[in-house]
Amino acid sequence: MRLLELLRAAQFRWALLVAAAFVACTLVLFGFFYWQTCMYVTANIDSAIMEEAHLIAGDPPADGRQDVLAAIGRRLRDDPRRIRLAGLFGPGGDRIAGNVAALPIGLPLDGRAHATLLTRLDASGREQQTVRAVGIRLTSHDVLVIGRDAQEVRWTADIVGRALALGLLPAICLALLAGAWLSLRAQRRIDAMRRQASRIVAGELQERLPIQSTRDPLDRLGVIVNRMLDEIEELVRALAGVGEDIAHEIRTPLTRVRATLERGRDQAGTLGELQELNDRALADLDKSLAIVTALLRIAEIDHERHAAELEVVKLTEIVQEVGELYDPIAEDKGVVLRVETDDATPVVGDRDLLFEAVANLVDNAVKFTPAGGAVEVSLRPGADGPVIRVADTGPGIDPSDRDAVTRRFYRADKSRGTQGVGLGLSLVAAIAKRHGFMLVISVGSGCVVDIVCRAARPMLARHVTSLPGPPELGSPIPVSSVPAPTRHLAAE
Repeated sequence: MRLLELLRAAQFRWALLVAAAFVACTLVLFGFFYWQTCMYVTANIDSAIMEEAHLIAGDPPADGRQDVLAAIGRRLRDDPRRIRLAGLFGPGGDRIAGNVAALPIGLPLDGRAHATLLTRLDASGREQQTVRAVGIRLTSHDVLVIGRDAQEVRWTADIVGRALALGLLPAICLALLAGAWLSLRAQRRIDAMRRQASRIVAGELQERLPIQSTRDPLDRLGVIVNRMLDEIEELVRALAGVGEDIAHEIRTPLTRVRATLERGRDQAGTLGELQELNDRALADLDKSLAIVTALLRIAEIDHERHAAELEVVKLTEIVQEVGELYDPIAEDKGVVLRVETDDATPVVGDRDLLFEAVANLVDNAVKFTPAGGAVEVSLRPGADGPVIRVADTGPGIDPSDRDAVTRRFYRADKSRGTQGVGLGLSLVAAIAKRHGFMLVISVGSGCVVDIVCRAARPMLARHVTSLPGPPELGSPIPVSSVPAPTRHLAAE
């Protein structure tokens, strides 16, 4: 079964493909090498026999035939390999001398080398050979044939074939072994990932896929999957705590509602007392509904990231509108609300959600700033994009509470006596995360909260209507200190 899986593995199939490509390239290379070698050997043979033929036929004396016969005898005398051929034929084609049995049919008498088939005749008998031969008609009208066996070309072919076999077969075996090793290695890693995935499916959400830091595709995929698992684990743990949070937070107001209604039933003596108790019960019910509504809103922002239609948003308009909305509320409380905006680069996002985030921050600031204090809402360009800052002169929170203020239902000690359910900053954090923005809370007296936005790229802004979601989702929203501000926001 393991062998079958190994043979079916993509790495093994790729190894076979590479081996086949290697074989094809090697065959082409060796074919070219064989062709060039044969051409070189043939050219050397042709050059040698043509030079010899022209040397014999070039300067015949008066008794030229005798000199030709002597030259042919010298040529054939020392030939242990039986590769030399020479023959002299009369004008009518009758054999005069040499080891060529008959004048080759079709051999041109042009003094150039040609491939031809002839019969060799010597002490060993008659033998047909394919040779390179030169035919020349002498001044005596005799025909001189000088040839050489082309077996050197065949020897070259045999050498190239052996080299091909000796080089190609080990290379193919090596390619197959490499493919099997790569397949086995990949299969082991996939099996390890499969075991880890099985544990995760079984409920061990803290498990992660193994990474070997080799930067291969499996490692890159494992890193992406592990990040996804981190997010899933965080969401699952948050979801698991939602029921407990709801039960804990709603139990108190519902208990008060029940106690108030019982007191009204048993103790109210007049209609006015009954109406007063009824108003208290309604207030507690409204608080319970506000908790449920806020939690549903946060869940909607967290999990329905692609539902909203993104657009190019001008933050200047949002900040000014929020300032106009809360200016009367701040004035009634005796708080000075200042709004300062600069021309900021547009961002891509959901305008309603961004308005809601800024409104929550300003609402918190006005709520926790005492009479005579000030709230400043500003929009300025930053290194990474526009920065929305909400600062006030309220009581702030301790540095130890900084990392907890965005948790659901968290309320710092300084805000215990203020009306609220502790979900304001959680909602702002969810909106910031949904847009890939950064929420920065600084420590000190008073409060400062920054939303660091990412400016819309020109190409992204032009095609924003086709986007399925936020332009780029960053890592979980960091809540960290910044050096300059010295004020701090109290959690709702």
